Amino acid sequence: MMNISSISNYMGEKILNNNKKDKNVTSFEDFYNKAVEFTEETNKLAKNAEKLGSDFAVGKTDDIHGVMIAQEKAYVALQFTVQVRDKMLDAYNEIMRMQV
Repeated sequence: MMNISSISNYMGEKILNNNKKDKNVTSFEDFYNKAVEFTEETNKLAKNAEKLGSDFAVGKTDDIHGVMIAQEKAYVALQFTVQVRDKMLDAYNEIMRMQV
């Protein structure tokens, strides 16, 4: 039986975990930096899935399950990254609409 790691290893934990003393306060800068780190992780997952897919296509591997799992991880990570970006843009636009 194949061991499949949890998708939570790649998702929100990387953005939402905060190592500060006050766990209730996260600065926008910290959130943004963690989002950038997650974007880089998403890119690594996509490149890995692409490499495995091309290896399968040329016959270097016959592990279709590994290829499909890598592609699904990359897809889910990309969807999550897009959702985070959309939420950050919504927050930015909301702040810009505030009257001072």
